[in-house]
Amino acid sequence: MPFGVKDLYDLAGLPTSRGSRLFRDAPSAVADAVDVARLRAAGAVPVGKTAVPEFGSVCFTASPAWGVTRNPWNPEVTPGGSSGGSAAAVAGGMVPMATGGDGGGSIRIPAAWTGLVGLKPSFGRIPYPDNLASQTDTKGVLVRTVADAARHLDVTCGPDDRDRTSLPHPGVRYEPLLDTLDVSGLRVGWSPDLGYAVVEPEVEAIAEEAAHDLVKAAGLPWHPVSVMLTDPVRVWLGSGSLDLYQELERGMWPDRAGELHAVNRYNLTQADLLTPAQVARVWMRRRGLEAEVAQLHAEVDVVLTPTTAVAPFPAEGPIPEVIAGQSVFPAMAVPFTMVANLCWNPAVSVPAGLTAAGLPVGLQIQARRHADGHGPTSVTNVGGHRGGHGPTGATNVGDGASRGRGPAARTGVSRAGRAARSPARRPRCTAGGAARSSGPARAARSSAPATRTCAGWRTAR
Repeated sequence: MPFGVKDLYDLAGLPTSRGSRLFRDAPSAVADAVDVARLRAAGAVPVGKTAVPEFGSVCFTASPAWGVTRNPWNPEVTPGGSSGGSAAAVAGGMVPMATGGDGGGSIRIPAAWTGLVGLKPSFGRIPYPDNLASQTDTKGVLVRTVADAARHLDVTCGPDDRDRTSLPHPGVRYEPLLDTLDVSGLRVGWSPDLGYAVVEPEVEAIAEEAAHDLVKAAGLPWHPVSVMLTDPVRVWLGSGSLDLYQELERGMWPDRAGELHAVNRYNLTQADLLTPAQVARVWMRRRGLEAEVAQLHAEVDVVLTPTTAVAPFPAEGPIPEVIAGQSVFPAMAVPFTMVANLCWNPAVSVPAGLTAAGLPVGLQIQARRHADGHGPTSVTNVGGHRGGHGPTGATNVGDGASRGRGPAARTGVSRAGRAARSPARRPRCTAGGAARSSGPARAARSSAPATRTCAGWRTAR
């Protein structure tokens, strides 16, 4: 299986540019990242690096090094970030799988906006020896089906002595759980806002309908939950205050500040002003948030929310600062995903439906920490193997007829599988094995390629 590698992580023989002019001409990596090495050992073939915003710092993919990456569903809008190149490559039919990293939503946001499945496992489930000070970044994947996400996790999970936070092997294989996990009695809660978010009404309605579909298919009770979390966005922004320093080499800041994206110049300038007492207060607030989320998952096993508060916005930005008529800080465009990063929970985004403009929207499923089986497997068991869809139609219904939407709906094929029941406006799809694509990759319509074969603020990696 060919796959793309997010350009924040190493692929032997190619440079890791991090989307920055500072590293665009860096020497080639001499070894693969842990997850890449495990995929390669299992027979997968890396074909190139996928574009990222500089250091993965924003939720749309446009960088000083490589330009703007666009969404195959509509090239005028973003595929999200920071794993936007990976999402565009998979949704456009270039590759059936691409790696991602998620420190605040950077797998799940692009998955939501490109009609894919995006899995962020529990922190430490996939080793990442080079993690940053905030300890929020988790390796994961963008694929078309939940089965492929589970298979990826089976290959990449397990400890590595170079990462002291890596978890022991779970002792199960996730792909077989898709057909064997008993979800009866699973306590599933729905929250449209987690007590602090403002969501565009159309996005909320699509996500809530998808949540109803999942719960109804499993015969479980509908259980709205009253959640009042203590400002996770503020906690998340503060938790990453030291991360960017670890990305830079000695002499780069502030000496080469002019080569950095304006967002990262601002981040570093503000971080220079922080005192130890301020950093300590951030970590105390994070501790309080962890207690709140633990209490939430004592009441429900799985929490359903919209993946994002908005639909995809223009590819060049800016991030919306008005949502549902209310002025908000830009990070509030993607307010749901960072909770799982701060508290180390597994979470996945699955397709929820399309807006009136034909743009994808995602449903987020978050489970208790270390209960990774209740992320991907509860999606497929509760939802009838809900999978991704894309403009190439590379995931099809069980009869083999292409049901993808978008500019190349007839170019994709996949293994036959069990079809998901979907309401009107939702493409039906299977969760068979590894999706295969054929025909021209429409992601090539981007002004900057999603994949290259040679070489807000802190929205994760």
